[in-house]
Formats: sequence, structure tokens, C-alpha cells
Amino acid sequence: MKKKIVLIDDKVSIAKVVSIYLSSEYELIYFENPIKAIEWLQKGDMPDLIISDIRMPEMRGDEFLSYMKKNELFKSIPIIMLSSEESTTERIRLLEEGAVDYILKPFNPMELKVRIKKII
Repeated sequence: MKKKIVLIDDKVSIAKVVSIYLSSEYELIYFENPIKAIEWLQKGDMPDLIISDIRMPEMRGDEFLSYMKKNELFKSIPIIMLSSEESTTERIRLLEEGAVDYILKPFNPMELKVRIKKII
């Protein structure tokens, strides 16, 4: 049985690239915003990993991370944060808040795959 990865990013192009590289080994579930992902999670289907962009409308990725880490049901799910901005301060803050990794966009899909394998 394939492990489940939830990808949250408002850019469909990112989802397409990630899907090309991961769909043979993982079940990929895509959401364009964190609110829809939370609604899905609340139905009880737990992923093995979540990959979330930081800059999104409606709810930012850092707000999503904070929500997940404060919620007893979801706090053990590892979360990788994606960002298009290089910010050491932001990276440190997100890692301290519970993200397992922080990856800059654009990223090499093969590097993402290797990082995922180390986590799950």
C-alpha cells in the first residue's frame, strides 16, 4: 500500500511537477488551499506526510502549520514547508514551530523525493 502525501499549494503547476515525480511511489492528494486540506483531514483520513507552500491566499502555510501542531489529532503528521523566499529567520521559525523541513522553490524534484524518503 502506498504512503499518502498531501500537497497544499495554490499553484497547480507545482502539483503537476510533484505528481510526475512522486505518483509512482506515493498516493498524492492535492489541495489548492489549507482550508480544504483541513476539511479533508477532519473526515479522518490521515496522510503520512504533508507538503505545504507558505504564501497562499485564504490561509498562509505558517498559519496552517501552527494549527496542525496545536491539534492533538494532527500534530504528529510531519510537514515540509515550501517557500519561494529565502529567509533564514522564517526557516528557523517554521522549523522551531514543528516543520520537519523547509525547501526553497524552485526545487529539484529528485531532491524533494530524497528528503521525503528520509522522513517517511
